Formats: sequence, structure tokens, C-alpha cells
Amino acid sequence: MSKKHLENADMELAMSRVDGRVKVTGAAKYTAEVQLPELTYGVLVESTVGQGVITSIDTKKAEWAPGVIAVISHLNTPGVPEYKLQNQDVIQKQLRVFNDANVYFNGQPIAVVVADTLERAQYGASLVKVTYSKEKSFSNLKDNIARAIVPKKAKADPKGMTSDFIRGRAEAYKDAEFQVNEEYIQPSEAHHPMELHSIIATWDAEDKLTLVDKTQGSQQTAASIAKSFQLPAENVKVLSTYVGGAFGSALRVWPHEIVAILAAKKVQKPVKLVLHRNQMSYMVGYRPYTLQKVAIGASKDGKILGLSHESYGKTSMYEEFTENVLIMSRMMYDIPNVDTKYRIVPLNVSTPAPMRGPGEATGSFALECAIDELSYKLKMDPIELRLVNYAAQDPDKKIPWSSNFLKECYQLGADKIGWNKRKAEPDSIQDGEWKVGYGVATGTFGAFRNAASVKATFKPDGTLLLQSAIADIGPGTATSMTAIAAKNLGIQPENIAFQLGNSTFPKAPMQGGSNTVATVGSAVVATCDNLKVELAKRAAKQKPEWNNAIPKNISIVGTQLVNSDEPSSKVEIASLFKEDNLSELVIKGDAAPGEESKKYSFYSFSVHFIEAHVHELTGVVRIKNAVSVIDCGTVVSPKTARSQSMGGIVGGIGMALMEDVVIDDRTGRTVTASFGDYHVPVQADIPQMEMMFVNEKDPYLNPMGSKGLGEIVIIGVAPAVANAVYNATGKRVRHLPITPDKLI
Repeated sequence: MSKKHLENADMELAMSRVDGRVKVTGAAKYTAEVQLPELTYGVLVESTVGQGVITSIDTKKAEWAPGVIAVISHLNTPGVPEYKLQNQDVIQKQLRVFNDANVYFNGQPIAVVVADTLERAQYGASLVKVTYSKEKSFSNLKDNIARAIVPKKAKADPKGMTSDFIRGRAEAYKDAEFQVNEEYIQPSEAHHPMELHSIIATWDAEDKLTLVDKTQGSQQTAASIAKSFQLPAENVKVLSTYVGGAFGSALRVWPHEIVAILAAKKVQKPVKLVLHRNQMSYMVGYRPYTLQKVAIGASKDGKILGLSHESYGKTSMYEEFTENVLIMSRMMYDIPNVDTKYRIVPLNVSTPAPMRGPGEATGSFALECAIDELSYKLKMDPIELRLVNYAAQDPDKKIPWSSNFLKECYQLGADKIGWNKRKAEPDSIQDGEWKVGYGVATGTFGAFRNAASVKATFKPDGTLLLQSAIADIGPGTATSMTAIAAKNLGIQPENIAFQLGNSTFPKAPMQGGSNTVATVGSAVVATCDNLKVELAKRAAKQKPEWNNAIPKNISIVGTQLVNSDEPSSKVEIASLFKEDNLSELVIKGDAAPGEESKKYSFYSFSVHFIEAHVHELTGVVRIKNAVSVIDCGTVVSPKTARSQSMGGIVGGIGMALMEDVVIDDRTGRTVTASFGDYHVPVQADIPQMEMMFVNEKDPYLNPMGSKGLGEIVIIGVAPAVANAVYNATGKRVRHLPITPDKLI
């Protein structure tokens, strides 16, 4: 294999984050750090029962407390106009905050105290007394599996990913000589990004609203708020310049955001509302507790003949949350007979949310562990088993892949991790007091592209400003877009600025679903091409040969415009502005997907290798080495791509070994709501990590040749850990997290 792929050493030499300095020096201002004149502070009052009706709210002591401006609940709310409308979306019926006295989960926002300081608002909130007519609550999925229902979304779209599905024959695994039939449990995981969810709401006029908000999509948040409050779309402005992580928790408008807007309406002043760490566990979504049943059967040569996969996931009583848990089982391997079933269980919990690798990360745990279990029954190497069942085209859509370099991923990763050191017999390698094992798992996620626009402002000194409404929740969007523009134009990266996170900027999608580079990057390319065409037109007034210039051959070198077809026809950039006495050129570019999705199946792929050491006496698991090999097309920003992959491995380790949102089923209260109780990986848990990229261009998805990266870096990590632990100990843990008590 030629050395086209990227390794750690290659990526360390790449361009650094363009916003790195402002972030590490504190110059970057996140939502909660913004200050406004007459700013007030809101603190939520939460329900203390899992289900019931509020019978009284005593707010007098709170209202009399120093600095308290208002106490707002369902008794005196200004109201959300949309709640009064008929024919709302019956599939996604969000919590109607402060709309009535009903309580659906423990921790539900039922009032807000607004004061002139945060501390006074906190004290005021502690003085609000609430009584309830309490009802029996249900929060345990396994105990309430009989309550499972077919999602309305599945009924509305019988061919969708949440609908019952059969290819070939159902339960065909039963006819196979070698079978695995097991149950796998993924507990709830809280998002817990570094930045707490926060919002500042300001009513500029009776029908005009400005929000500084932690969101993954400023325009989508603006549209949602405009709809809820029945405002003209152009009258809602959302600013989200810096976002300190989200993983999917900021893909929608949550109750605390509606509360802040209502509070600002009531007090006629800006209101800042910041969730505290405990509230992050149950107010902004989470990966839902999911029970999966996987049955798989193969012939002696490893060919999988049948796969049956069922999934049961949590949702709230008031809203149906669904995710693509079963998609990998339908398209990952060349299996002639596949049947899947997806159900949700309404419980007295808040609504889940997409979490990095939404659905696929959960589904991959069950599928990839079952594949590993099958390999031991067959006495076949787990990589060989996957290669035997490699799908040369998408078996679900029955069309070719746009690109697929999984085989290269297996080869590169096996060489890097030292797969040849693995023993086929579990519990065979000992290193002092530690048992050593190796595991592998595959990940995949759709490679998507949406429509977007980018505005460019180019100045005579050769500097370029690009603007897009896209958010950046951490992957380094400004860096990627700067790299794309620099490569397309020839301008040095330090002469390019990329501004984002403003709903008034040109159109962009939410940052989620691994489509930012493919979508906004395509618009950057279009904008750069349009700029080159405009510059060529101006250059043609000086030198006619520029009339035939082709955009791909035009570049900006220093202070000059250069045409590679006519090297002698260079013109000074500054001279192109003089004729019309212009101080700048403003150009816009638009890009959207075409018909390519009908011809090709677009997916990114990953293979994760784990070396795990398990202490033979205590059951403590230490990940000693992790290798992730990624097929995401051309890597446009290697250093930030490496950071993405590192984050995926860390998140996958947390998913496999530590993270578990525990609810007291007697009260419905989350008992692991702080970092003292909810464990996440820390520095001591992080192993040596090697991130590798195949770096082969995808020829069809976008002009950069890239595919999505953000999700596949975590999809497959948890099962790779579980498979390594089994190889080390001979003990199969099918209920995450893999804690020491399950291995002793």
C-alpha cells in the first residue's frame, strides 16, 4: 500500500486551530460569559416527584426576598403562543413548559425565579414551596418492557429505519450451524460537555428577540423560537459564536431556553439562565437506556446466513424520541437474511437526545459484540470473519458505495496494534498481575451533504473574510474552512478569517450528523470559484487573455493574481479594485447536493483496535493502547481530524467502562447527576492512541473528496473494548459499563 494514509506524526505537522489562541487565553467569550446592561438572572425550580399534578405553589417568601424581580410558573406565565395552536406535530410533541400543572418527570422545570444577581435568584428559588398530588411513576425500562410501543414515526414511514424490516427470511439464523443469541444493554449516558447549557434572552421590542445561546444551529434555533412565539422569522436573532462542546445536546430548543424567553418577556429585561452541572443530566437529553436482542447464525466457513436484531429504547411520556439503532445491522455486512424490530418505552423521564454517533453507537455495541462472539464459536479470527462478510456494495440499498476502504482500515490497524500478538484462546496472555487482551470492532455512519451558502469579503490587501451561520461545537470548523479556502485560492491561512455562529449569516445546517465539512466546505469552494471568476473579469480589462481563464487554474500568490495557463499574465490584486474605486469585493457562493445519492451509497467507515489489561484480583480495566483507522475520504484538516478521533476514543472508553446514568426508580430522581457520581474518563484513563486515516478521496460526495468524521470516531469503540476485555479474561460483559464487579 502506498503511503497515502496519515498517521500521528503526519498530522502533528498540519495547520493548527485558527481559533486556538483566543480559546486558550480566555479571549473567546462563551454564552454565560456575555454581559449586557440591566442583565438579570434566572434560576429554575424543579419538580421533586416523578409523576403527578401540582396542587399549590407558594412563592410569597421568594417574591419578598432581596433582589428578586419575579417568580414565574404556570400560574402567571406570559404563555407560549404556539401552545394554543391546533394541529401541532403529533410525533414530536415537546414539553409545554409552564403550560399546566402536570408533572411528567422528576426534575421537570416548574417555575423560575428572576433576580438582580445569580446568588439572589438561587436563594429565591430555594424559598419556593410546592405541593403535589403524587402519582405512581415508571422509570425502569426492563421492568416496563410490556409498555413498549411502535413509534408514530415508524407508522408514518413504513420504509424508515425505525420500522419493522425484513430482507430475505425472518429468523433465518435458526437454520445456521453456528449461532449467537444474546441480550445487550446500553445504559443512559449524559452529555456533560465542558460548557454548561446557557442562554441570554432579550426582547428588543414587542415582536423582536435576540438570543445569545448555546446551540448547534443558530438559524434552526431562531426558526424554532419564531414558530413557538409566533414572531416574524427575521425578528429573531441568535448568536452562538463559541460553543464548548455539545455532542448532540444542543440540536434542539430545550425547556430552559423557553423559560428564559418567557422570563425576559415578564420582567422586560435581559435574562441569563445557566443550567448547573446536575441539571445537565436530565434537562438537555441523553443517550437513552437501550435493551437489544441480537441473534446471528453462520455456516462453518464464517458466512453469516441470518441476523435478527431487536431494540427497545427509553423515551418520555410526552414525546417520542427515536434513533437509528438498527441501521448497521441492515447495511454493514453482506447478509442475505436480516430482520429488525424497533420499539420505544414511554417512561417518566425527560426526552433523550441524539448523542455522538446517535443510534449507531448503541447499535454497534450489540452487533459488533455478537460478531465477536460468533468468531469464537467458529474459531475464526474476528477480522477474517468480517472480511468473509464484507459487503462489496450496500446490501440495503443495493447500489454501489461511493467509496469504501474498510479492508485497508483492517490491514493498517492490525499492523499498528500488533494484532499478531493476540491469542485466539481467551485468558491466554499474562503481564504480571494483569491479563492482556485485544479487541476489534467496526463503525459506520452515513456521509451526508446539505445545502449551504457562504459570503466572502475580499480586500485589496489580499485578506479574505468568510461568513456562515454554521456552529462550531469543537471540531474546528473555522480551521477546516480556512484550509479549504486557502487550498482553493492560494491565500495563506493567516490572511483568511472565518466567522460563524450568527443566524443572520448565510444559510447553513445544524452542526450535527457529520455533514459540516461536506456541506459548508462545498459552499466555500463555490464562493472561492465565484471570487476567482470575478477577479478574472477584472483582470481581463487589463490583459485580454484573462477572458479564457478557468477558475481551477486561477490562484492568488502573494499580492498577485496568477493563471497557471498564462504564467506571464500576472496582475496585481490591488489594481483590480482601483478602476471602480472599490474598498472590497463581496461575493456569495451556494452549494447543494445533486442526484448522486440515487446512484451511490454514502458512508464513512472506521475500525477500532483496543489492547486492554485487566487486573486479575480487582477486575480493574486499563486500556493500554488504542488504534482507530478511519475512512472519511480526503482529510482537509489533519490536526483537527486527529483531535476528533482522540475525542471519539475517549468517549468510547467512557461508554464502555464508566458512564451510567442511574435513576432511583422509587422517586424517578437521577442519583448520578454530578461528576462525583457520574464517572467519565480522566487523564489517567487515557491510553496511548494512534489515529490513522486512509485518506483516499471520495469522488462523488463533494468537491473536496471528504466524508463525515465526527460520528465514526466513537461508533465501534465500546464494543472493541468489550471484545478486548473478553479476549483478556474469557468473561463476556453484555451490560455496559464494564465495571470491576462484573469481572471478579
